[in-house]
Amino acid sequence: FWASIFAKSYKRKYGISDEQLAVVSVKNHKQAKENPNALSNKTYSIEDVLNSKKLTDDLRLLDCSRPCTGSASIILGSEEKVNKLSEDPVWITGIGQKTISAGFVKNISFSSMESTKLAGQAALKMADKSIKNIDVAEVHDAFSVCEPMALESLGFSKDGQGTHMLKELHETNNFKINPRGGLIGTGHPLGATGIAQTIEITQQLQSNAGNRQTENPQAGLVHNMSAAATSSTVLVLEK
Repeated sequence: FWASIFAKSYKRKYGISDEQLAVVSVKNHKQAKENPNALSNKTYSIEDVLNSKKLTDDLRLLDCSRPCTGSASIILGSEEKVNKLSEDPVWITGIGQKTISAGFVKNISFSSMESTKLAGQAALKMADKSIKNIDVAEVHDAFSVCEPMALESLGFSKDGQGTHMLKELHETNNFKINPRGGLIGTGHPLGATGIAQTIEITQQLQSNAGNRQTENPQAGLVHNMSAAATSSTVLVLEK
């Protein structure tokens, strides 16, 4: 329900077409093909997305992530302990969390993510980084519209330009955003999703991501949101 409202509002405000939003699903399914842990092993065209089962006026089946079972784990430790345990550690240098309200209808906008904007700013400030310093990112694409909205709210692109950025990444086979296939391509095991996103950025920074490896990343970002983006958490990770 909320995703359909987001999609309608976002398309109306910025003149975005269904075809432009479909690129998110096409890109993420393509990238999921390089992820052995992904739920999807298929690629789709824009026409496939547009012709998939219509759920609402603004959402089709392939616009949606699929809830699934799964697990993920990471080891956290002090600097002293981690240096003893790992020859190639990754550091959490920034954390931001913001909850706007418990009620969806109190969102400032249905075409942007205010909690994501504030959480991202806090995490980048703690890490003493600009969004321009982020080389690879995992963002919470529960539905197609969420990916461009998150990119705009985090500052990766200007408002209304997120789909243009994603089209360019897709056409140039650049895995900078959601290299593992996002929630749409990988699946969404709810509680395990944030840890799985963090593992992906860790593997990217350790140059251990196989065929989905981005070029020599030094800093990565993990974005998670819930409850129609009324709550968001952002991590900045560095080598």
